[in-house]
Amino acid sequence: MARVLSLFRPQPFMVHVGRRKNMLCKMSMDSRARKVFAAAVDAVQPDTVVRQSIERKEDSVVISGQQFTLKHNLHLVGFGKAVLGMAAEAERILGDHLVKGVISVPHGIQQTLQQHGKNHLLLKENSCIRVMEGAKHNLPDIDAQDAAERIKQLASELTENDLLLVLISGGGSALLPAPIPPISLQEKQDVTRKLAGAGATIQELNTVRRALSVLKGGGLAHCAHPAQVVSLILSDVIGDPLDMIASGPTVWSEVWPEEVWSILEQYKLLSCLPASVKEVLGRPMPRWRENKGESNTSGRVLNTVIGSNSTALNQAGRRARELGFRPVVLAPGVCGDVRAVSRLYGLLARFACSSEEPPPEIVAELLNLGPEVGVESWDLCRTMQVLGEGRTEGWGSSCLLAGGEPTVELTGKGRGGRNQELALRVGLELRDLGLPPNGPVFLSGGTDGQDGPTEAAGAITDGGLYEEARAQGLDIDGVLTNNDSYTFFTRLSAGQRLLVPGLTCTNVMDVHMLLIPPIPFKIT
Repeated sequence: MARVLSLFRPQPFMVHVGRRKNMLCKMSMDSRARKVFAAAVDAVQPDTVVRQSIERKEDSVVISGQQFTLKHNLHLVGFGKAVLGMAAEAERILGDHLVKGVISVPHGIQQTLQQHGKNHLLLKENSCIRVMEGAKHNLPDIDAQDAAERIKQLASELTENDLLLVLISGGGSALLPAPIPPISLQEKQDVTRKLAGAGATIQELNTVRRALSVLKGGGLAHCAHPAQVVSLILSDVIGDPLDMIASGPTVWSEVWPEEVWSILEQYKLLSCLPASVKEVLGRPMPRWRENKGESNTSGRVLNTVIGSNSTALNQAGRRARELGFRPVVLAPGVCGDVRAVSRLYGLLARFACSSEEPPPEIVAELLNLGPEVGVESWDLCRTMQVLGEGRTEGWGSSCLLAGGEPTVELTGKGRGGRNQELALRVGLELRDLGLPPNGPVFLSGGTDGQDGPTEAAGAITDGGLYEEARAQGLDIDGVLTNNDSYTFFTRLSAGQRLLVPGLTCTNVMDVHMLLIPPIPFKIT
């Protein structure tokens, strides 16, 4: 295996540990894991990412290295679960040049933020930004459609001297529904629901959504032409593909009718299409050329990702180092079935905790498993190299970090979420690797603070989980069959293993963390 550099360049580690030895000896592995997770969430707070991405210079603003003139020409729109806090910070920085704005945010979000004391994420009383709440239960509704129409109207009135700041975060697609007339919102939802039920990929779903939407697939940028459009994006999608986040309303994405018809035919939906959908798909495309003359507005659009899972993992790595760990980031896009993902972390734990050179079978299985869970062989080799060096060269404790969004096959009707089920399954994988502080600890948590329909973001586990559950009369096999991980962790030791950070006001998918204690290495 080729020698590679870690993402985090090593410092004199024993000196680093020595300065904190007394403090760290008093802090459990569980406590340090929670602090690292909190740092990850703090790094992607909506106001934080906006503040770090906007540089104000008198009557101009610098974003992603580009400078834009401000002359009371700034307009703002936004849509997504984190957009209210993003808009509040943008107004604090640029408010003296802001003419007006409209944002589409989840139903009840303002009251929820007030109840949780998050007033810094609320707009000021005399704000010129109009807040419109909608999309109850994260589903497009008439309120969200009204907000989308207001956003479209604002964008359509702009001139070449105007600057439109667009704020986008996870949940933005449901908060910006604008079906092309005469398609109704219900008809568009029915088509996409049938596609999803038939097994269409997210790429295929987005292709059809864009074809039926006024604003998605670059439609919003087209409406705003010839104004300058700048989009600040808080990504909740693996790999941060701009055209996938909220279905890319400011990302030029041409849709051809042949492609859409082919997808609908593949999933045998042609016979049940509403007449309105057939009418729209039968019109000449590309549709942009029907109105504003410019078929491609991309030259007047800047899209920049200001926060993502990688942002969270990088800050988590810095906090882990402060707490005495040598951090290594595996990948920000772990996906696939939760059973395969749990096996991945179990194998990595065995590799890192081996007091001798790990058997080649572990390495082979890891490399074979990588593609199934969205991890490149290069990333696995780099990670094993770093973990191996930590063991053989005495660097002390390590912190393996990753992110993404695994999936759970629902076989029961219990309460739980992918993070809690992943933590439970990894706990079983760690069964014979010792107990903390001499054995590994695993954490999985959703950065939005809510894992499935539960109050928890995830859970923390270790090699003692199985015996602890058995001693308390809990049936792990039954729990997994019924997808009842939240009930399990609530009952296990009075819920001490649950991760409950409360309202986080952000979402960049999940954070996975594997803490590896110092391993005595046997030299033969």
